[in-house]
Amino acid sequence: MTNNRDSRPGLQVGTGPLVFGLVLAGVGSLLGAAGLAVSGAALATSVRRWIAGMDEPPAQLARRHLAKARAATAAGATAWRDGQNGASPRVLTESRG
Repeated sequence: MTNNRDSRPGLQVGTGPLVFGLVLAGVGSLLGAAGLAVSGAALATSVRRWIAGMDEPPAQLARRHLAKARAATAAGATAWRDGQNGASPRVLTESRG
């Protein structure tokens, strides 16, 4: 009795080119990872120098801008509330002129 698997031609892959391709892909991946590491280190160094050269630390700068934004928000909310309770802007401008 013959086996049907043996009588059909299967996929024939040359192992030499396959292994060579896998080795090239591995080497390329390692080179890419090394390039990313070197680029990341250079970027981190330049950012540290840039922050060190700032007149105001980033945290203090963020606090100052947040305080300005909160003040502007409060002023806008107050103006909106006062506008809702009082006369419309059209009436105010007509009475002045």
